[in-house]
Formats: sequence, structure tokens, C-alpha cells
Amino acid sequence: METQPSANRSGQPPAIPPGQPVTPRPSWLSKAFNLPILERNRLAWVDYLKGIAIVLVVYRHVLIGIQRSVATARASGLNIPEVPGYLEKANMIFFSFRMPLFFILSGIFISGSLAKRTLKQVIGIKFDNLLYPYFVWVFLQVTLQILLGANTNSNRTLINYTYILYQPRALDQFWYLPALFNTTVIYLLVKTYLKPPAWGQLLIGLALYFCSPFVHNISMISDWMEFYLFFALGDCISVFFFKESTQRFLKNPYTLLAITPVFFLTQVYYLAHPTEPGKADFLAIALIGCFSMFILSFRMQIWNVLRFLRIIGYHSLYIYVTHVFIAGLVRLSLTKFLNIHNPFILLACGIFFGVTIPIIFYNLLVLNGPLWFLFSFNRPQPKPATAKVSLS
Repeated sequence: METQPSANRSGQPPAIPPGQPVTPRPSWLSKAFNLPILERNRLAWVDYLKGIAIVLVVYRHVLIGIQRSVATARASGLNIPEVPGYLEKANMIFFSFRMPLFFILSGIFISGSLAKRTLKQVIGIKFDNLLYPYFVWVFLQVTLQILLGANTNSNRTLINYTYILYQPRALDQFWYLPALFNTTVIYLLVKTYLKPPAWGQLLIGLALYFCSPFVHNISMISDWMEFYLFFALGDCISVFFFKESTQRFLKNPYTLLAITPVFFLTQVYYLAHPTEPGKADFLAIALIGCFSMFILSFRMQIWNVLRFLRIIGYHSLYIYVTHVFIAGLVRLSLTKFLNIHNPFILLACGIFFGVTIPIIFYNLLVLNGPLWFLFSFNRPQPKPATAKVSLS
């Protein structure tokens, strides 16, 4: 940040030479939420897509925390409001596609990343961005849950530290980070050394997908098996995804109009016939949901609405890692200290603070700040300024 020119003897700031640009000091709000990213040369639909997905993820985890808290309180004799059933139904709708969405999106860009870097470099970046934060934050969260004990919804003991290595599904939201890392590394190794055709990768993914339930007791293995297919699908469609004809199709308002009733009907079917991951009908419903969200994100880019979703999407990783911890503290503060048990207030506050506080924390204390080591093994280098463009 540039320093302000010192005042002269008259007490007035020195005159700025004509033609010299003046860089305004960014506001606290702009810095805390990294608002300049809205003007950068980025694919707006990607941030919209990740923003939608991460808000749905936060919704699920906040709701689960409230449900567990309410169940415990009512079991102890407290007369507090129950969580309405339709909030859980909404959670079930979102469950069918939100995580496959992240894997498809990651797969779309993996070949481009491999074209610009060596295999070792790509794996190194993925370790720094995914596996390292996993080890740091899962350790911190488990430790805090053990220290807080009965004040949390999790009954943690020292044995839970061993789950970090083989059963991340038992450690709240953290399973996603090693799952994406393992999926990426194994996919790249197969792609680089075995060189199967695109349809071969899809067949491998299908086989792994339907076999994953058999090793469910070791989620460090079953998770990457389950989502390998979605990652492979993303890489396969990347060949034509960025073609002008495909982009026109995705941006066409009639495409969104056509897919909406299909999305609605498949979700109604899913609510009436809930299935476990690994079933063929769940796969179809998940893919339709993902396709619908892709189309919606392209339309939102055209409309240029709800731009805060782009901010959220850009910071999705940091939100994902910390939101359970923050939402838990918010729920605990409202219920224990303010005696607020209304599920709608708890849900709204949990989502709001679970999304915004991680963004503020990252931009003020992690990005170019003293706590950079919480998210990266190597200190990130400052990124060069990017020219402003119009994304439409």
C-alpha cells in the first residue's frame, strides 16, 4: 500500500504532479472481502458456481448442528422448538449434487493445469492447497472439540486423531479435502502413465463408483473412489466445454428454462425415494443437478446479479475449512448466553457468520498476513495486478 505524502511546512500536503496517478486507499470493507476480485479477469461463472455450492454446503452443516443441539436439549428435558421438517427436505435436495459439482469443476481445469506445469508441480500445488490445510485444520478442530467437551455436538476423544489418516468422514466436513487431493493425484497418474482414452477414464470411474460402498469403513479410500467418476467427467467435457457453440448453449436463457422442470422432477423423485451414494438413480439425479447449476451460473454471469456470490465462491476453500467451527461458536453463543433457540434465527446466523467470518479472517490475517501458514506450507507470493475487464 502506498504511503500518503507528508505535509509541507504550511501544513498542507504537497501538490501531486500533473498526470501522476493517485491510488486511493482501499476501505476496510473492500480489503476484508477482497472486493477488487470482482473487477479482475476471471471466469465469473466459476465463482458463481462455487458460491452456490459452498452456501449449500454451509446450509447442510449448520442445519445438522442445530438438529443435534435440539435433540440433545430436548432429551435433557428442555422445551425448545423442533427443527421444521421442510428444512431437512431442502437439505436432501441440495445433498444430491453439491459435492459432485466441486469434483466436476476441478476436472474441467485439470488438463489445462497439466499443460502449463509438470506432473510434480501440479501435485505439489494440490498438496499445498488441499492436503496441508486438511492436516492443519482438522487437527485444530478435533483439539478444540476435545477441550470444549460437552459444549459441542461432537464427543471427541484422543482416538479421533487417528481418523485423520483413514476415516476423515468421521471428522465433520474435512473429508472433502483429502478426497479431492487423492482423486486428483490418482487421476493424473493414470492419465500420465497409462494414457487411457476419455471413455476409458469414465469406465474406470464407473467401476470405482459402484465399488466404493464396499470399502466405506475406510473413507480415505472410498471417497476418492466415489468421486473419481465426476472428476473424470469434468476432464472429458473440457475438450468441448469452452467451444463457442457450447458456451452459447449454456448461456441461452431457453436452456435454463428447459432444464428447470427436469431438475424439479428429479428432486421430487429423490425426496420420495432417498438412496445412498453409489446407486445408479443417485448418479443420474446428481448429474442433472450439476448440469442445472452450471446453466444457472452462466445465466447469473450474464445477468450480473447477486455479485456477493462471486466473492463467496472465490473464498470457497477457506469457508469450507472453517465454517463448522465458526457456526458452532455462533450457535453456542446464541443458545447458551442469549437463550435463543428459534431454529430459523440459528440457521440464518449460522449461515451468515459461517460464510462471512472466514472471508474476513482470510483476507485480514492470512492473505499477506501473519497467519499465512494456516492454509499454505509455503508463504504465498503477492500476485501481480490484473487489468480490469467486463465479464458478460
